[in-house]
Amino acid sequence: MNTPTIIIVGASSGLGQRLTDDFASQGWRVGVAARREEELRKLKDRYPAQVEYRRIDVTDANAANQLYELINTMGGMDVMFLASGIGKQNTTLDIDVEVKTVETNAVGFTRIVDAAYRYFRENPSRQPGQIAVISSVAGTKGMGAAASYSATKRFQYTYITALEQLAGIEKVKIDFTDIRPGFIRTPLLSDDGKYPMIMTIDYAAPRIMRAILKRKRIAYIDWRWHIAVALWRLIPRFIWKRLPIY
Repeated sequence: MNTPTIIIVGASSGLGQRLTDDFASQGWRVGVAARREEELRKLKDRYPAQVEYRRIDVTDANAANQLYELINTMGGMDVMFLASGIGKQNTTLDIDVEVKTVETNAVGFTRIVDAAYRYFRENPSRQPGQIAVISSVAGTKGMGAAASYSATKRFQYTYITALEQLAGIEKVKIDFTDIRPGFIRTPLLSDDGKYPMIMTIDYAAPRIMRAILKRKRIAYIDWRWHIAVALWRLIPRFIWKRLPIY
């Protein structure tokens, strides 16, 4: 049996870095990508026989080609896991923050997910493939303190659903995994923020890995968030717009 291969985009810190350790420790071959090349080298040094890396900025127009180069270096891909993304509270609507969030979480997301889809479509021997992404519970409702973040996460939900239908039409065997965590203490969150039901990486990472291995379609990381999302979906818009949620 061939050793399975996963490509992790957004592996230089946080969940992406931790999942690289976890998959490599389980014997997987791992291709890692991110903007910070020095952090990728450290992963390569830890697992010299299993890890290959490539600097990729998802906002770069050439990101798809760079992803294909990494896949070729790895000799193929079985799972693509997109962990890169940005987001912050932006009640002042600083336009630079809003645009950068859209460029990363929507445009960059599309580049990488589309590239992975095309790879699996053009390589039947790698089917059934898997595309797993970190989205967020924020996409289930628009949050005023993080408008672009909420909107781009909803975009990700819809995009994955559309690609799933396209795969059915084209008879391409791809499993899609939409991972929707709540707040996880990673560098993405500010140190001074107050976040409800926050999780540690040690708590969240094994659950995310299990969701990927089981090829779950939608995975809420923590039962409390699953319940919270179900409840706030029931809140009428005229009430939601008055709630001071930060």
